[in-house]
Amino acid sequence: MIRLLVADDEDLVRGALVALLGLEDDLTVVAEAATSADAVRLTREHRPDIAVLDLEMPPADGLCAAEEIRAGSSVKIILVTRHARPGVLRRALSVGVRGFVPKTTPATRLAEIIRDVASGRRYVDPDIAASALTEGDCPLSDRELEVLRASRTGASIKEIATQVHLAPGTVRNYLSSAMAKLGAGSRHAAAHRAWEEGWI
Repeated sequence: MIRLLVADDEDLVRGALVALLGLEDDLTVVAEAATSADAVRLTREHRPDIAVLDLEMPPADGLCAAEEIRAGSSVKIILVTRHARPGVLRRALSVGVRGFVPKTTPATRLAEIIRDVASGRRYVDPDIAASALTEGDCPLSDRELEVLRASRTGASIKEIATQVHLAPGTVRNYLSSAMAKLGAGSRHAAAHRAWEEGWI
C-alpha cells in the first residue's frame, strides 16, 4: 500500500483528488492539507511515502513546502500545478521533487505516476520538459533571488535583512541589482517577474 498526503488549498479540488485516488486498491490517503505549512507539519506527523502538493498554496507555495519536507525526510514529492513554468521545474528538480504534473492530468494517470515515483522513477510532463530545455538561463544571482523571494511576502527591508541574515544596506543593493537586471521599476515588480519566470 502506498501512503499519500494530498495538499491543495482548494477544498473541492483536494476532496475530488482524495476521493479519486481512494478508489485505487494500492493507494491510501493518510493526511490532507490546505496550506503549505500544514503539508510540512502533517508530513512529519504521518510520514507518508509520497506527498502530492499543489504548487500554488499559501502561505508560501508547494515548492517551499517540498524543500522543507525533503530536508528532513525521505518522502517523495509530486508537484501538481495549473501554471507549469519551466523555471519552476528546474527549481523543483534541484530540490529533489520526483514528479511534476499539470492539473489537467486525469486521476488514473496520476495514480500511475504515483506508482512510478513510489518505485523510484521520476516523471516530468513532456510539454513542461520541452519548454524548460528552450528557456534562457536566469540572470540573477542566488542572493538576488533570495531577497526577491523574501520580498514577495510584503516584508520590509529590515524584515528581509533579518530573514536572510544580511545588513539592510546589503539587501537594498541586491534588490537594486535585481531590478536593474530585470528592468523593473520596483522591488515588487522585480519579485513578480522572477516569480512569473519560475525563478523564485
